[in-house]
Amino acid sequence: MITNLRDARIAIIGAGSMSEALIRGLIRHNIALPHMVFVMNQSNQDRLQELHRRYRVAIPAVEADKAGMIREAHILVLAMKPKDIANSLANIKPLLNPKQLIISVVAGVKIQTIEALLERSLPIVRSMPNTSATIGLGATGISFSSQVSEQQKEIASDIFESIGVVTTVDEAELDIVTGLSGSGPAYVYYLMEALVKAGMNGGLSQEAATALTMQTLIGAANMVKETGESPDVLRHKVTSPGGTTNAAIEVLNQYQFSEGIQHAIARATERSKEMGEEIVKSMNLK
Repeated sequence: MITNLRDARIAIIGAGSMSEALIRGLIRHNIALPHMVFVMNQSNQDRLQELHRRYRVAIPAVEADKAGMIREAHILVLAMKPKDIANSLANIKPLLNPKQLIISVVAGVKIQTIEALLERSLPIVRSMPNTSATIGLGATGISFSSQVSEQQKEIASDIFESIGVVTTVDEAELDIVTGLSGSGPAYVYYLMEALVKAGMNGGLSQEAATALTMQTLIGAANMVKETGESPDVLRHKVTSPGGTTNAAIEVLNQYQFSEGIQHAIARATERSKEMGEEIVKSMNLK
């Protein structure tokens, strides 16, 4: 069993944006060595060549190389599309061994489902990163199967800390993680759209409204991070009775802004559960 990620052979199945985010984070932070990271996908050789040129990671020269890369890996990252996971795991399950750590970034696919597809219990980490991971500022929730050792938990955390902040949760809580932070960037972009539009309605150029909106959100997030104070406390500090901010908050309350956000996240959480059930149903698994 490996004790240092720099000694680990990491095989990544799938070559999408999340795979690239992990590759970039691992190599940029000197957590993994490029030649120890193996990347493969179903058929897009141009994409593999692109990742090889950018990061010097290893890619299969021929189809037969994939089996050796998977068999020799200490860590196997599942990063294929959910619709492809059943076929992918059917192909690789004869190559796996109990000492390997399997990390899944496949949305909606439960640990139990992966175990059923592999027809055995292995150390499995299930994760829910968000798209901000692509710039190293992701928020990732992770959970573990009972087979994952404490050392393997640390290794998995180190991998995802290379692309942002990591929070360990029970697997049942990954649906709310999906609703909150997985889909969360879209809520922020939606808010930004509204702020920019309001600025333009008031006479600002799109460029000025965008710049002011962007810096406002960056500053507000960093105020929470740097001061350690809760958003509620900071909001009250800048909301003077009878002032402009107070007038704006009153309007937001009239439109049930807070309740709307909470209902939206609840619906996203519910949809995450539904999608997981749909994936299991499509595989004829119970």
